[in-house]
Amino acid sequence: MIARPCHLTRRMRLPRLQPTAWAVCLAVAALGQPARAAEPAGGALAGARLRVIVSTDIGGSDPDDFQSMVHLLVYADVLDLEGLISSPPGRGRLEHILEVIAAYEKDFPQLRRHAPSYPAPAVLRAISKQGAIDPAPRAGVDRPTDGSRWIVEQVRQPDPRPLYVLVWGSITDVAQAVHDAPEIKRKLRVYSIGSWNTRNDPAARDYLYRQHGDLWWIESDTTFRGMYIGGRQDGPWGNRTFLAEHVAHHGALGDLLVAKKGDLKMGDTPSVLYLLRGDPNDPLGEHWGGAFVKTEHGPHYWTDNGSPEWREGNRPGATSVNKWRIDYLRDWQSHMDRTLPRR
Repeated sequence: MIARPCHLTRRMRLPRLQPTAWAVCLAVAALGQPARAAEPAGGALAGARLRVIVSTDIGGSDPDDFQSMVHLLVYADVLDLEGLISSPPGRGRLEHILEVIAAYEKDFPQLRRHAPSYPAPAVLRAISKQGAIDPAPRAGVDRPTDGSRWIVEQVRQPDPRPLYVLVWGSITDVAQAVHDAPEIKRKLRVYSIGSWNTRNDPAARDYLYRQHGDLWWIESDTTFRGMYIGGRQDGPWGNRTFLAEHVAHHGALGDLLVAKKGDLKMGDTPSVLYLLRGDPNDPLGEHWGGAFVKTEHGPHYWTDNGSPEWREGNRPGATSVNKWRIDYLRDWQSHMDRTLPRR
């Protein structure tokens, strides 16, 4: 029998109870709470070491790539980052990737205290490359760039693991790399954020789609919008309130993020979330970064799931991301807390 009430709050001193009493207490505390689905199994947070290159239009007209880059770097301890490529087209340039790395360098001592696997800032600078700054011509390909060459070079490394290229901007450099070295497709895995990004270089996207139907490719045109649309957004989980409470004043990275954009968008981040939770080998399964469907296009091509259960308004697939909103925001919160000085 419990002799005293047990109010479970984060800041109150917890009463000393016998194990059986604690079981009753926790059960009572859970009453009235909505049931939550079990998190997807697998992924980098479950111990998988995944090779990753990011191709981004950071610094262009949409500041959400700065947000996604900050998010990526606080998870750099569980991913094997092998490339950060500036692939606009538009105003974005390599210097904008380096701007985020400069903030990371300030937080690096704090981050390293939590996980020695965080890469040194010098390592991140060494793998940062400038990619194409103009859209591809009608043929879909043009000339190799430092970015496209880097993709080829990294895929050709003797590491037997596949290399994931997360495309947050134009897919120009991926198309050029595949054109120049089509044999890399056997180890290349692409997760691209389409929509507006595709409209900035449709020729490169169409080249890959028409000429390389055997490419392992997740093309997200609407699923990614579940990052900031729908899901639980009351109280501290709102797009503004979450940043204000759990990102602002959290190191140089947190301050940079909110200075660039004060509300959570991060439309490219689902490509990272896909690798963090869920089996990356199975795009049909559930992941923090979405669940996709196969089409008749090719043996390794997946896109947005249009079934009603995954549709958020007129955005197919978006619910397959926002259903995990509390889980991935809580986890990100814990990683942003790593930038704070230890008390």
